[in-house]
Amino acid sequence: MPEIMVEVVYALPDVQTVVTLRVPQGTIIEQALKLSNLTMRYPEIDGAPVGIFGCRLSSDTVLTDQDRVEIYRPLLADPKQRRRESGRRQTAMRRKR
Repeated sequence: MPEIMVEVVYALPDVQTVVTLRVPQGTIIEQALKLSNLTMRYPEIDGAPVGIFGCRLSSDTVLTDQDRVEIYRPLLADPKQRRRESGRRQTAMRRKR
């Protein structure tokens, strides 16, 4: 069976871990994650959302050659909520002037 090359990536604020794998054609994301052994190194990512090149996908997605599987961390703050709070602060600052 032909093989393909894929990368499995997990990034923390201060370090990025990239594991390059040669896997059989037809391999799914879940299998690549297991082969990368990243869940042993970072147990907190077990069950984390995943995607390819910034597009969130299910773990049963079939990989193609040169795919970059990304493991996503939870957001520290909701971007919409941060914008709302920033807008409220700016409005409050304008009223104080």
